[in-house]
Amino acid sequence: MKQKDLKKHSLDISAKIENAVSGVEYFSSPYQHIIIDNLIENRFIESIFKAFPGLNDPAWEHNYDEGIEVKSRTNWSSEFDVPDKIIDIIRIFNSSPVLNAIGSRLKIPKLIPDPYFTGGGLNITPKGGLLDVHVDGNYHDATGLNRRVNLLLYLNKNWKPDWGGELGIYKNQGKILHASIAPIFNRCVIFDTHDKSYHGLPNPINFPKKESRKSIILYYYTHAPRPKSQILVDKPHSALWRSKKFTDKKGKKVRNFT
Repeated sequence: MKQKDLKKHSLDISAKIENAVSGVEYFSSPYQHIIIDNLIENRFIESIFKAFPGLNDPAWEHNYDEGIEVKSRTNWSSEFDVPDKIIDIIRIFNSSPVLNAIGSRLKIPKLIPDPYFTGGGLNITPKGGLLDVHVDGNYHDATGLNRRVNLLLYLNKNWKPDWGGELGIYKNQGKILHASIAPIFNRCVIFDTHDKSYHGLPNPINFPKKESRKSIILYYYTHAPRPKSQILVDKPHSALWRSKKFTDKKGKKVRNFT
């Protein structure tokens, strides 16, 4: 895509994010989250969808931790690992207009994208897959930055409620489901991630065998630490899982870092 077209898409997407309507697209409770439908122009989103790897593609790194995490993701380490037809949307989501728009709407200034794609990239979840309710890791080893925002773009055409796979937004220490967000095609979800932003899809999904739950996931960081009100564990930690009493997969609250 030409630079001028990338810029136009970036500005269009930024405007939609910054102008997210309170109570319709922007929500402050139980933690800040934004839901925007039809974020990407039709021809552009179709090209992204067509380039998305199939379930049996060698691009996938599979995670199978029964009852905790059953899904697959790409293992990108730089933008040079990103497929040609997908790199444009990654560049746009990591562009300064989009970063500034997200930072403005969530009141988290000076957001920084992740050139290492640590934990980010493409995600695919087959029938029976799940993601236990959890809070995300808080620290980026390669840069020493604090993780602050998650962005998800869903690519599930013709999604039906009986397929499951809704993103759950939880409150009360992850005990109570506050909202359920359907992973419909061209829906973008952005949220403030911290030690109290409980989320997940803990029920095994029921997508048809020839379908799978598809998404692009990116994370953003800041030099500034999270507010103290958002911190329950004040040292670097990995994802902390509800089924593990909010410890990591090894049963620990904190982890070593380099």
